[in-house]
Amino acid sequence: MDGTVLVADDDRTIRTVLTQALTRAGCKVHATSSLTTLMRWVGEGKGDVVISDVMMPDGNGLEMLPKIAQDRPGLPVIVISAQNTIMTAIQAAEAEAYDYLPKPFDLPDLMKRTAKALEQKRRMPASGATPPDEVERPDELPLVGRTAGMQALYRLVARVMNTDLSVMISGESGTGKSLIAKAIHDFSDRRNLPFVTASAADLQDLEGPARVLARARGGTVLFDEIADLDAEIQARIVRMMDGPADTLPRFMATCQTDPNRAMEEGKVRQDLYYRLCGATIHVPSLRERVDDIPLLVEHFLMRAERDGLPKRYLSDEAVEMMRTFSWPGNVRQLENAIRRLVLTARADEITRPEVEAVLGNQPETEPVLGGGDTEKLSASVARHLRRYFDLHGNILPPPGLYARILREVELPLIEIALDATGGNQAKCADLLGINRNTLRKKITDLDIRVTRRRKLM
Repeated sequence: MDGTVLVADDDRTIRTVLTQALTRAGCKVHATSSLTTLMRWVGEGKGDVVISDVMMPDGNGLEMLPKIAQDRPGLPVIVISAQNTIMTAIQAAEAEAYDYLPKPFDLPDLMKRTAKALEQKRRMPASGATPPDEVERPDELPLVGRTAGMQALYRLVARVMNTDLSVMISGESGTGKSLIAKAIHDFSDRRNLPFVTASAADLQDLEGPARVLARARGGTVLFDEIADLDAEIQARIVRMMDGPADTLPRFMATCQTDPNRAMEEGKVRQDLYYRLCGATIHVPSLRERVDDIPLLVEHFLMRAERDGLPKRYLSDEAVEMMRTFSWPGNVRQLENAIRRLVLTARADEITRPEVEAVLGNQPETEPVLGGGDTEKLSASVARHLRRYFDLHGNILPPPGLYARILREVELPLIEIALDATGGNQAKCADLLGINRNTLRKKITDLDIRVTRRRKLM
């Protein structure tokens, strides 16, 4: 390895180990226990790669990532953390860390990742732009959105793009699942091979799978809305996917509902589910990313203009109104609404009353943070767990996952139950259905601060 690595960790042993290992590998190393010092080095232009802990005496390493990206675009930051929870991994990804490793980390693995980061930095143009083979930015994909959820989606797409893993893409109708499947293909190593969407009609007879494979020629096959295919067709897909690996295309599928729930309800065969879920990507609904609506509006107005329609723009009041609607048809519905507004507007500026006329009496809604009001808790947990595993790539999460997951569920459950019972431990224990002594032990073990709490209404 050749380059300068900046190491920030409050653990002297870790700083020593990393300094010795990186120096032996041929790197120059600057190590510190202070984020302030790290940021000064970054500002001075030092370092080709940063390795930083999260919890530091003078701040949070994740909170420094946007500043690093602003001061030094393209500088890879590898985050290491003893706070190896699901949310830490997700936050690291959403803050655009180059990589994330939970402690205790495997030193050879960290060295490999550092070498890869140095190589990427070395190949990077002087402008600091991301090289073409690291497609992660929204403006490089035919997708629009800058909210945290979409940024995480871009990074996951980039992570699975050049693998041979099958991909299951879930999300409500109109969110752009097929567009994401096509983007994965178009930016992958298979881009020069066919992309085939296989419908129920294509697979209806016994020779259907063979014809689909012949059309794909080792490219990509997408099964659209896999849960809508009947059991016989799904069985044919299973046999189709079990052919000789060296001649098979890459397989992807879309599903409107949570794939795991679809399997549990018998809508997707279990054997097919496990074949298709090599990697899972959940596409957020439009109401989960309302901050992207102004960007999407601008994008669709420009697309309409390119298609020969009049040049229009929306008033601020009109855009703000669009942010309040539920958009059951998601991005597809938004695009159709914009095109209709472009055609029917009386002037260049589209007004709020004109938006009201197009949208009609559609109910207003508040932005949501999760997968929708109808999503089961188990489905939400499964989605976050799959995302957690995906964030680790081909490496398993650190041992002790079962205990960490239980702790993450128990902590908010007990805290909320205590709030609901006004801090009365006897009532809280009865509510939870556990012994009062058990509750006291859990409060101690989980380090829950017990104060007089306001009873939830």
